[in-house]
Amino acid sequence: MDSGAFPQSLDIDALPRVAIRQAPSTQDFEAIVRVERPVVLQGVLASWPALAAGRQSVHRINAYLKGMDRGAPAPVMEAPASSGGWFAYGPDMREFAFSKRQAGISETLDRIERLMGEPEAPFVAIQMLHLISHLPEFVLQNLMPLLPPQVTPRLWVGGPVRTQTHNDRDHNLACVLAGRRRFLLFPPEQVSNLYVGPLDNPPPLSLVNPEAPDLERFPKYRQAFAAAQVAFLEPGEALFVPKYWWHHVTSLEPYNAMVNYWWGDTAVGLERANDVFLNAVLALKHLPPGERAYWNEMFANHVFGERGDAAAHIPPALQGALGPMSPSTRAALKQRLKMAHLRSPT
Repeated sequence: MDSGAFPQSLDIDALPRVAIRQAPSTQDFEAIVRVERPVVLQGVLASWPALAAGRQSVHRINAYLKGMDRGAPAPVMEAPASSGGWFAYGPDMREFAFSKRQAGISETLDRIERLMGEPEAPFVAIQMLHLISHLPEFVLQNLMPLLPPQVTPRLWVGGPVRTQTHNDRDHNLACVLAGRRRFLLFPPEQVSNLYVGPLDNPPPLSLVNPEAPDLERFPKYRQAFAAAQVAFLEPGEALFVPKYWWHHVTSLEPYNAMVNYWWGDTAVGLERANDVFLNAVLALKHLPPGERAYWNEMFANHVFGERGDAAAHIPPALQGALGPMSPSTRAALKQRLKMAHLRSPT
């Protein structure tokens, strides 16, 4: 495609904004999820005491969280001041440019508050803290009406950090309690334009710095940027990020607190899409070009339905796995695949 079709200035602030909705009903939220497009939701957290604490002060929300601390250690990430707050790959992509450890919740919250405004301070954050196990009272006090109770939140607290572009295998509802966050979002199909790093070092991250993209090294990034959207979240706002949407997250204040909910990646074993993908990489990637072309067409025709109803000419009783799958057909197919894996050499 002609490069003139893409933006010459990659100004994130000038991108189209994610659509905003007032607090939806559960049924309306289910419809939003089915559309598979990001949406900012307002008013969902209005009754949360955690939000009220976050709107008062850093000290108040830290005190609120510490009051529920049961002493279990939390996952803490830390990057040096020289990193600029980027949670991304290290120089060789084998490791990340930050450390991970376990530390006390209350002591880490105190440290995050103490480091605010300190020159040359490291960037410290509590990340992905399971609230149901570590601060269960939080879950009881701050209910999420849009999701079933088995979908439980995780806590993210830290300074002005930047999380490099990545995606999740789950839907994500990100709810801001304190500070402001910017989400830069790319549709799933932009994967080839984001220059994603190694798949075997999860989560795979884009190598492009969206705040200063190196377009000589990453020229296709212009195409990704042309498809991007941006959301600026204030305390009390939530962002629905559909599964597989790429997102770069910037915490815009000296102190930021958020909870998020992940759900939707329920498949296991032979039906887990990521494992099926890795199996396809193993089986198809190094075939001769003609064979790869055949399997490319087979997937387009029989898996993704890009050529219409591929089984319409076959009597329904004989369509097997190509037609609507009955429980018996599904069980027989899974048994056949299990036997194939058992025969596979190591």
